[in-house]
Amino acid sequence: MAINLKPVDVAVIGLGAAGGVAVLPLARAGLKIAGIEAGGWMDPRSFRPDEIHNNVRGLVTSVPKTKRETPTVRESETAPARRISNHPMMNAIGGTSIHYWAQSWRLKPWDFRTRTEIQKRYGASAIPEGSTLEDWPVTYDELEPYYDRVEYQVGVSGKAGNIQGKIDPAGNIFEGPRQRDYPMPPLRETEFTGRMAEAARQLGWHPFRPPAAINTEQYQGRPGCAYHGFCGTGGCHISAKNSTAVTTIPEALRTKNLTIFDYAQVTRIASNMNGRVTGVSYVRNGKEYFQPARVVLLASYTYENSRLLLLSKSKAYPKGLSNNHGQAGRHYFAHWGTQGGGAVAALFPFDINVFYGLPAQGTAVDDWADDNYDHSGLGFVGGTSLHVHTELHPIEAAAMNTFGRAPAWGSQWKRFVRDNAARWVTSYLQTSTLPYESIYLDLDTELRDPLGDPVCRVTTNPKPNERRSVEYAQSKMEEWFRAAGAIEVVKAPPTGPALSTHAYGGTRMGDRPETNVVNRWGFSHEAPNLGILGASVMGTSGARNPTLTVQALAWRTAEHLVDRWKDIAV
Repeated sequence: MAINLKPVDVAVIGLGAAGGVAVLPLARAGLKIAGIEAGGWMDPRSFRPDEIHNNVRGLVTSVPKTKRETPTVRESETAPARRISNHPMMNAIGGTSIHYWAQSWRLKPWDFRTRTEIQKRYGASAIPEGSTLEDWPVTYDELEPYYDRVEYQVGVSGKAGNIQGKIDPAGNIFEGPRQRDYPMPPLRETEFTGRMAEAARQLGWHPFRPPAAINTEQYQGRPGCAYHGFCGTGGCHISAKNSTAVTTIPEALRTKNLTIFDYAQVTRIASNMNGRVTGVSYVRNGKEYFQPARVVLLASYTYENSRLLLLSKSKAYPKGLSNNHGQAGRHYFAHWGTQGGGAVAALFPFDINVFYGLPAQGTAVDDWADDNYDHSGLGFVGGTSLHVHTELHPIEAAAMNTFGRAPAWGSQWKRFVRDNAARWVTSYLQTSTLPYESIYLDLDTELRDPLGDPVCRVTTNPKPNERRSVEYAQSKMEEWFRAAGAIEVVKAPPTGPALSTHAYGGTRMGDRPETNVVNRWGFSHEAPNLGILGASVMGTSGARNPTLTVQALAWRTAEHLVDRWKDIAV
């Protein structure tokens, strides 16, 4: 028998990048919030520059819930599903915003109207066969004030390239117009990133230092970055990386309107005969609890968002919560590019010193992203952002590509690594990725988690449009590396992502309930007091990280709930 708790106004499932932002405007408005999180607080004093601790034994594995319910993956409906050993996400207060790279990109106006813009420029036949691509129900201009709000609330460093239509070549000249510059200047340049920037300029491209949720100076009582490295997959021991664990969540707690229930594994979202959600069931310390709530915000990450909806069956929703139109789990996709096997590595004839710093500290090029160039005759639509960066660890360096100049073991390999470990680097490519009918999430028919519930299953069905786009970007990346002095370049074949930190869809946002789960405000078309947060509501990826867009959407959904409280929380 579940233990019934005191009712609250809003139950937020997951306190990561999305839920951790949404709680702040809700708490400021005086709503009583139960923040239900599968992990707990992490002590920044436990973060350390240790490659084994961070990448193998430490942060991501500190709370094993995600490991016990890692989704399975299959390439098609007829292929067997396989278990992926390494889930890229983690459970904690602050979630993956603790150990992510902190790249904080906005999408571009084109990303919100991709279908319309492709058809306008190239014709309807340019939409890839089988794609379920739709324009977003909101525009860049509508979301821009929320981008700005999050950038200043969380703290983002960078250099604007377009302030109210005025172009500054020191920033990204391809970005959409913004009302003001970033609250902090960008992360500093290194000799290597400076070399790459100069090479890009010689090619006629437009390099810039990308935005990051990392302090470059003291901001809101937290110090600037120390550039000591171990930022990718590691937490920041001085709290210069602006996770929601050190920004919005503590501020929400200070209002006394947020109560956090940590190490709590949500199992179901309950609903009544009228189709309204009534609360959340979860297991904590071996006991089952039920948290009644007038509104529920689901913010548990893309895979788990769909899984919880599909598991939460009731008389009103026999196929799963908010799934009477069969859209839960549909329109899923994940970033191609480096996350989909398409990395590009380069060997230089001199030391490039990338052993310190952080991955967000780089040089980026958007000339080949989105629709910034003519795709006529190329056989694909969409593009790729190119990014080179610092931070290389010793074990990672020793596992370097030998570029065909040495075997992968033995004395020759040791000699090659000794002489060249400081002379190679990889790029980071992010390719616009589209949804397709045959790519989706559902429940695995065999594998179950320790509580007996089926895990999520990912059907990937890699598509030629994205593969061709990555291959084109790889050719541009090779051109860039060689212009900077590289003597060898190796391009990995793009295979498409399995599990990803950049996973989208499954609960897509749109005006039509027949093809979408939530409306333009992030609330369910079927269960009116259920909101969904995260990249699972996004209909396109753009050629950049999703986090800032996720947070802007989360703030917008929370603000809408406050403004329309009497209508939503009837």
